[in-house]
Amino acid sequence: MTAQTVFSYVVVIAVNLGFALGGRKPQRGGSLPSYLHTREWPSPFSFPDPFSPSSLSGAHAIPLRVRSSGPGPGNPGGTEPGGHLKVDVGGDVIFGGLFPMHEKGPEGENCGKIKKEKGIQRLEAMLFAVDLINRNPNLLPGLTVGMHILDTCSYDTFALEQSMDFIKAHLSTIDLEDYRCDDDQSPSYHRLNPVAGVIGAASSTVSIMVANILRLFKIPQISYASTSVDLSDKTRFEYFSRVLPPDTYQAQAMVDIAKELQWNYVNTIAEAGTYGEKGIEAFKEAAKNSGVCLAKSRIIPRNADGKAYEDIINDLLESTNSAKVGVMFADEDNSRRLLKALIRLNRTQELTLVASDSWGAKVHPVTGLEAAAVGTITILSKRKDIKEFDDYFLNLTLDNNKRNPWFPEYWEETFNCSIRGNGKRKKCTGQESLRDVPGYKQEGLVQFVIDSVFALAHAVQDMLSVHCKNGFPRCPYLRRLSGEDFLGFIRNVSFTGISGDAVQFNANGDGLGRYDIYQFQQMPDKSFDYTLVGEWTDRLKLNLSFLQWKNGSSGRPPVSICSHPCKFGESKRRNSQCCWMCVPCKDNEYLKLVSPYQDEETCQSCDDKSKPNPNRTGCVRLPEVYIEFSSPWFLLPAAFCIFGMITTIFVLVVFIRYNRTPVIMASGRELCYLLLLGIFMSYATAFVMLVRPSPVLCAIRRLGIGVSLCFIYAALLTKTNRIYRIFNVGIKAMVKRPSYTSPRSQILICTCLVSVQVVGGLTWLGFEKPATEYRLHEKDYLAMECRSSQVATMMSLFYNMFLIVLCTVYAFKTRKIPQNFNEAKYIAFTMYSTCIVWSAFIPIYFGANHDFRIEVTSLCMCVAISSTVSLFCLFAPKVYIVLFQPHKNVRQAASASLPSTACKTSRTYYGGSAGVTYPAQNGSALRQSLESECCHEEGRDRVEVVNAFPDSLDEFSCDEGGEIADPPPPSAVDT
Repeated sequence: MTAQTVFSYVVVIAVNLGFALGGRKPQRGGSLPSYLHTREWPSPFSFPDPFSPSSLSGAHAIPLRVRSSGPGPGNPGGTEPGGHLKVDVGGDVIFGGLFPMHEKGPEGENCGKIKKEKGIQRLEAMLFAVDLINRNPNLLPGLTVGMHILDTCSYDTFALEQSMDFIKAHLSTIDLEDYRCDDDQSPSYHRLNPVAGVIGAASSTVSIMVANILRLFKIPQISYASTSVDLSDKTRFEYFSRVLPPDTYQAQAMVDIAKELQWNYVNTIAEAGTYGEKGIEAFKEAAKNSGVCLAKSRIIPRNADGKAYEDIINDLLESTNSAKVGVMFADEDNSRRLLKALIRLNRTQELTLVASDSWGAKVHPVTGLEAAAVGTITILSKRKDIKEFDDYFLNLTLDNNKRNPWFPEYWEETFNCSIRGNGKRKKCTGQESLRDVPGYKQEGLVQFVIDSVFALAHAVQDMLSVHCKNGFPRCPYLRRLSGEDFLGFIRNVSFTGISGDAVQFNANGDGLGRYDIYQFQQMPDKSFDYTLVGEWTDRLKLNLSFLQWKNGSSGRPPVSICSHPCKFGESKRRNSQCCWMCVPCKDNEYLKLVSPYQDEETCQSCDDKSKPNPNRTGCVRLPEVYIEFSSPWFLLPAAFCIFGMITTIFVLVVFIRYNRTPVIMASGRELCYLLLLGIFMSYATAFVMLVRPSPVLCAIRRLGIGVSLCFIYAALLTKTNRIYRIFNVGIKAMVKRPSYTSPRSQILICTCLVSVQVVGGLTWLGFEKPATEYRLHEKDYLAMECRSSQVATMMSLFYNMFLIVLCTVYAFKTRKIPQNFNEAKYIAFTMYSTCIVWSAFIPIYFGANHDFRIEVTSLCMCVAISSTVSLFCLFAPKVYIVLFQPHKNVRQAASASLPSTACKTSRTYYGGSAGVTYPAQNGSALRQSLESECCHEEGRDRVEVVNAFPDSLDEFSCDEGGEIADPPPPSAVDT
């Protein structure tokens, strides 16, 4: 035995015990109650036989019975308004209906106040649709559609109790043999036509409750408002259909709205129950892969009081929550209570709502609460106002609308009057008109109620057209409209609805997804109304210029995000899909996309030769920079070097031209030529440093700097060392000439010193081949430079610095030699200046902040200035005498005084004849003979040393074996 069968038996027992007999137990084996003797049985046993001649004679004259088994406006003295009223209209085909005629009652009561829009207008829409069907000769010809409409009071358990009326006609369990009338006659039993289907209910919670009982008796159900996702589950609700789409479409539309308005962090509010919780669940599922995250989710509990709503709002709007938008799946009553709580808390400006179709474009949720509702975006299934319905509804009066048992209550509530004239209200005159009611608006789901009724009528016609070949009125299938066969015809219905849109169902019995997007706004005249701002049909079309927010502006929407967008050049470090930290990237880093689906980025470094592109999406190679020929960084040092090279050549020409003159001969020509060679090489090397590097130029530069400077300072060191050794031996020089003082020896010493640098440089080139490399310059450019080892560079410079230091030491020690040997003073000055130049170069070079122009130019100028100092200090005096004072360019005797305590003897040194002189180096002519005489000059003895050390290559020649010259005239001037 299946669960369905068991449940059916339970229902049958319940009917027999209570509902079927109006709550009275039948008298088994005795007389029947008095109400069974008449044909006026309590519903649903009061319908006449549809096949009787009387019924057929008036095919479209609809018999009407309004039943009331409880108190209400028509039942004075009742305490529960309209609790058990129903519309019971006879016909050949019966359509059931479930409408929320009243709000859910307070605790302990089923029903509350009457619903003017969702209740009365929707009920009248069904009555209006049935009238259209009965007047349409092409739809169900020859048949009359009747109605059995019940009130759900927006309460699921009460709606289930009411729905038991629909299944009574499907039960045939009354055994008439068990009953007798008072006159012992058998009772007459008139079978009630079962409902072909049920239109409704409105709330998803109510629809789910009712669908569970209707499916057991295979009664189809078509809803005009229920959108819960659960109702698409045909394993549970196979007989449920709806002309509206499920909440999955609506949830997707709400996600698209949040994305369009850049709300990626929102709160959710759901009423307890299937509609709210399943709706939010569908929203979460749609938002999961759409970049919209949920901050907080709150559920409105059943029977929540005002404090519960205030707690929800305070929780959503706490200071740590940056989400200022609430997505709400709640019915209009809960929506209204939430708005009231916002007003009580004075936080109406802090929360913007996106409401589901249960709010839609209804007036009831916002009446008296307009300030709190301004800016709310609502969704409503795409619909149109039905003008014919407005004409029908606005012409209703108490006199012409007797079939709606709740209409008098609506009338009293609308016009604030009393039909019976009792109480504090004035008495209704009956002359009031609905056309005079201010703010009338057609309820949003009227169209769908009409479409639902017509869908059921078209399904009946399609089924009867297949099975009833001889006409509809006497077709036996009129009693078999419910069931699986009939459900198939409902699902295959396709027609043009009253609004002109197509009406059809998908495999799950759901309607097509079409929505209008509204926003509740304040109008220019200070009134409030809904404004159509967009639509959704598979994708969102939103007119942003139509939107208006709580501050009355149409500018930017409220901000509802977890984290603000990162600034340019900052990466996202995500904590969740919508929350992240912004981390600034370094100058040489670009933003690398880690996850294209989550837009997550990280900072990635570019290599040394690249930099981030302007958009920081990748790296681009840095542009190369070098000292251009037109740049002042090139022109000034190049001009200086060219001038130095020309000057060096000029000095060399002068020396060659006056090679045999005393001044040139006395200056040590061999070392001077080596010195000029080093100076010229220094200028040339400095010039090479300004040109764009290449491997060949790098090799020249590497050898040139060290070797050229080495030539200069090796020659100067040789000179100063020779002078020092000559005069440092003192009186011993009269006995023995110092070693290695000849020109040939000097050249050999200088060459040996230079060869150390040459061998070191060649070895360096062998181990580290010359090449170019790029160095980052100012973070935006690549400067090409020669690649070299820092150790090798320091060793090369250290060797030259070692020569400079030694040369400076010897120059300092020989600074006080006799005036006739004044070249030592020039050498000393040269070395002092060189030390100053190199001391200034070091802070300039290393303090250039890695500016390659300053580094190259400073090194070039340092080498050039060092060469220039040597050129001018050592050669300018000689060139000046040779060119401008030729009278001084002669040999002369010179004396060098050495202190002596007693000079008594006179002797010849190195065997020369007395009175014969030889030219000597260092600017003086020394006599070969040595005369010693005792003299007292200023209180002390002096010894005159003449020609103690000849400087020629041949011991007895003047210079390189020249002839012995005559003594100079007495007027010769010392040089």
